[in-house]
Amino acid sequence: MFPIGDEATYHSMGGCKEGTHTCNSKTCKGHEVDIMHFSIGNAIPGRLYGGNPLDNGDGNGGDRFGHLIDLYAWNPHCRYLDGTGPSGNDSSAQNNWKGAWWHSSFNVHSGFVAEDSPYTSDRQKGTYFFEFSRPLRTMDRLQQDTQFTIGGSSKMSVAFWYPVDGNSWHGSGHYSVNCDWIPLDISPGSSMLTASTPGSSRDVASACALLFSSVSICLSVFVGYRATRPRNVHFLPMENL
Repeated sequence: MFPIGDEATYHSMGGCKEGTHTCNSKTCKGHEVDIMHFSIGNAIPGRLYGGNPLDNGDGNGGDRFGHLIDLYAWNPHCRYLDGTGPSGNDSSAQNNWKGAWWHSSFNVHSGFVAEDSPYTSDRQKGTYFFEFSRPLRTMDRLQQDTQFTIGGSSKMSVAFWYPVDGNSWHGSGHYSVNCDWIPLDISPGSSMLTASTPGSSRDVASACALLFSSVSICLSVFVGYRATRPRNVHFLPMENL
């Protein structure tokens, strides 16, 4: 979960006080949060889920194949798929998330299919692995996606639910990484490119242009030579075949 609006709180999933029938983009303005939810119940381990051509073609944040969905909310009672809900339907809405899961107890690394479920024996101890990705910027036009900036800082929270002792899902049973937002820094990373003076930039550009020009001339000469070179084809009578 990520805050979008300036007043979005970790508690109450955005913190808007309006109810189910009164929450909308006007009454809850500023309380928007962006949510990615992945339910692995029918998702095959090691397979990619999330945004797909069918659901994105319908203009919403759904995922009919693996339930890795893209949502927005103002509070727990006002939570909707991107592109739907009281803030308006938007045919350009997309599920921008991709993700996969795995567990350390799996001893088959060549891949699973749905018929292999359950993928391991019951009560196996181990570690769950999740990988997720999303573009920093999206096509969102209705305050349903948070937007990230390279070198900037944002906020996030992560919650996990597991059926301990076979108990069914309940809202208060999630494990959370913290009791409030945690910082998320988008690092610019490292690059081989370094700052240079305008003069050196022009020199590099000129050198590249000269190199490409030389390669182009060589290719032109070679192609012309191959096109004009006579071909000596030896005649072989049919009776000698």
